[in-house]
Amino acid sequence: MFLSHPRLRDLTPTQYGAALDWLRREGILQSAGSTPAALSGKLAGLAVLRAAVAGAEPTWLLDADRTIRSAHDLPLDVVSAAEALGLGANDAVQVIKTVWGKVDTRARAALGAAGEQRLVELLTDALDAEVLHVSEVSDGLGYDILAGCADEALHLEVKTTNRRGRLAVYLSRNEYEVMCTDSEWRLVAVLLDDSGWIAGAGTVNRRWIAEAVPVDGSAHGRWESVRLDVPRAAVSPGVEGVRRWLRPQAAGGVLDSGTIDGLPAPQWLGAAQ
Repeated sequence: MFLSHPRLRDLTPTQYGAALDWLRREGILQSAGSTPAALSGKLAGLAVLRAAVAGAEPTWLLDADRTIRSAHDLPLDVVSAAEALGLGANDAVQVIKTVWGKVDTRARAALGAAGEQRLVELLTDALDAEVLHVSEVSDGLGYDILAGCADEALHLEVKTTNRRGRLAVYLSRNEYEVMCTDSEWRLVAVLLDDSGWIAGAGTVNRRWIAEAVPVDGSAHGRWESVRLDVPRAAVSPGVEGVRRWLRPQAAGGVLDSGTIDGLPAPQWLGAAQ
């Protein structure tokens, strides 16, 4: 049939077999149903496009939250794939948003855990103070690391990035409310290099955070989490407040000056806007 039917000769039987194996491997046959009607419907088309984009992980997917906001922003190959699957451009936009959200959530979780651990190690080596990774015990305190002495301590909420020129952080309502009542709370942005080590650190200005978060419009609506795109002007070099415990050999380093390649933290952490 694949060799004789005019509509099926665009691919070889081997290519059709590989496609069938891919559909099974991605679970699309099971999720969309096994009948011809189900497999040719919109549900199957969405599943195929979603699996294709997620599997390819194109470079533009990293910034899809900013670069693809409407059908006009779609890459041409995605438009062609959507049309071949009987989908509209708006369907494709929603698929990309879904895939980006899942990829971003997984990546942020892994990167965040790595950044916290590296900062704990760096603080432990550099400070004459106690350092506790409190988020490993409880994630409800509103911060990740406690650093200090018996009568005074910093409470560090850590946000990690591995990208220069853009600092997007997610702040929970609980973290924000702790900031409002805790004078020792700091939002620390950490940059990890390709090997997973800290290349720089900066502290995000509290006043800027307070001005940037949403405002509840009424008692019937309440924000619980917000993404903040932090500009350079809102970031100061190093981890604010640690200098009092800094060992002499650590002075001038990442915790103190926040430098990377000789550039101060604002030059690499946040965008220029």
